[in-house]
Amino acid sequence: MAMAVAVETTKPNYKLLLHACVLVALMSVCSRASDVSSRQVQCDGKKYRYELFSPGKKTDHDPLPAILLLHGAGDDPGNFLDAWKHFAAKNHIVLIAPELPREKWFEAVAPKMFLCVMDDARQFAPIDSHRSYVFGHSMGGYLAYDTAMFDSEYFAAVAVHAMFIEDQYQGILANAKRKTPIIIFSGDHDELVPVENVRRTRDLLIKSGFPVQYSELKGHSHNYYAASDAINADAWKFLSGHTL
Repeated sequence: MAMAVAVETTKPNYKLLLHACVLVALMSVCSRASDVSSRQVQCDGKKYRYELFSPGKKTDHDPLPAILLLHGAGDDPGNFLDAWKHFAAKNHIVLIAPELPREKWFEAVAPKMFLCVMDDARQFAPIDSHRSYVFGHSMGGYLAYDTAMFDSEYFAAVAVHAMFIEDQYQGILANAKRKTPIIIFSGDHDELVPVENVRRTRDLLIKSGFPVQYSELKGHSHNYYAASDAINADAWKFLSGHTL
């Protein structure tokens, strides 16, 4: 059905429009700058950038839980953090979103780099060391499985969206000093990550003794942002139920 459109015949004031656009942009930047900071940390001779969101202390005495957010390939840590920010502000959660290189060498150093980022973030946000978590999507989910195994005594629980553990890398499970609780989200219409592969990872983890919650989303594709509000809420319900 066509929508009726009123035609404006008066010539627009372009100078006024330009000033309005600039004002809106500045307001957006100022709003973002007030609660999100971009930081750099050096780890083993390399510099890494990350975005930090801290809503402040819930009380004057209690530290806050934190989520390490691992974005997908081709995405940006700022975008990924924005998908969580409203929920995190409401629930008093610190967010740490590192920029992830799309390079093969990075996987080997990622678990250590994540600890460097977390330790740096502690200098600027009141993070509870017993309630640090990981949420990863796609490529970030691949790395989230690594944190569950190599950083199992640091992160209390891990959430993964749209990723599985490849058969040739199943040996990483032996590195877990603690059976990290993991929640996995998979869309049954994911065009990039077959749901059958994710189910196999679920079964592998359960067989190996990991506490696993599996959520298969009907009609959902690989697009995390299309269902991010519901996924984030469910992920947090699971993550927040675990502490070190």
